[in-house]
Amino acid sequence: MSGARKAALALAGGVGGAKLAAGLQHTLGDALTVVVNTGDDFEHLGLHISPDLDTVMFTLAGVANKSQGWGLEGETWNFMAQLERLGGSAWFRLGDKDIANHLLRTSRLAEGLSLSQMTQQLCDAYGVRAKLLPMSDDPVRTIVHSGELAIPFQEYFVKLQCGPRVDRLEFRGASTARMNALLGCIAPGSLEAVVFCPSNPYLSIDPILSIPGVREWLRSLGAPVVAVSPIVAGTAIKGPAAKIMRELGHEPSAATVAAHYRGIIDGLLIDTSDMDLQGEIEALGIAVRVTNTVMKSDADRITLAEESLRFAREVSKR
Repeated sequence: MSGARKAALALAGGVGGAKLAAGLQHTLGDALTVVVNTGDDFEHLGLHISPDLDTVMFTLAGVANKSQGWGLEGETWNFMAQLERLGGSAWFRLGDKDIANHLLRTSRLAEGLSLSQMTQQLCDAYGVRAKLLPMSDDPVRTIVHSGELAIPFQEYFVKLQCGPRVDRLEFRGASTARMNALLGCIAPGSLEAVVFCPSNPYLSIDPILSIPGVREWLRSLGAPVVAVSPIVAGTAIKGPAAKIMRELGHEPSAATVAAHYRGIIDGLLIDTSDMDLQGEIEALGIAVRVTNTVMKSDADRITLAEESLRFAREVSKR
């Protein structure tokens, strides 16, 4: 894509979001800001773990494990093996190289650095070009309510393998959390697009939108807001999005994603396998772009990123 380009903002969490963010970074370089969900953050073995931040960071740096999408390529597991021998808690696996990130983050936070400052230090070390920001420097924790149980997200996601039925999601601390102050540096009219990456709407994007003032701030930017559906042909490419939709009483579909984002997005990119839903989504007042949204290669990531930005420009002219 040629010519002068404004900046763009992406909202992301986890593997699917990281893939599109990587495509956007290829296209925009340091003109991209990525706001990442931190509702998945938790404390484990005395360490501050930021799973979504790390997944996006490793992916943008080109060092993510290609087969699983999270963690580092070429990781070793000596620490975990020894921990298990000693009878320690081993349900959340920490790679030997990855532990360095968690140790450094934990120590610097204890010294008084903010999560944003620590994230910038790590991104600089890994050579990430985009600006990567946690959604807030205040703690917000996703809690899965299942019957009488209130399950911290990582226990639900990793330890329990998403098994319990989801009756309700809580973003504990969100009501008093402050939007990342650095987002205030983005001037209205300076963005060509806001892109919701194909992350889980309930677990990855909603925590960001739950912080007071975020929805209003997004609208104040004056940029078209487009989203990429993480649901393709009734299933999630990765993760429990479809399962959660069913358990919350919704049909897993791109149309459900559109309805969930109604009022905040201007357009939705859906996969070619869901083209029959275009009319239903447009009836909600949301523009639709039908394209290939399944990212199997780096080329797919770049193509979808460019298509998302083109779509946003078209939406802005309507």
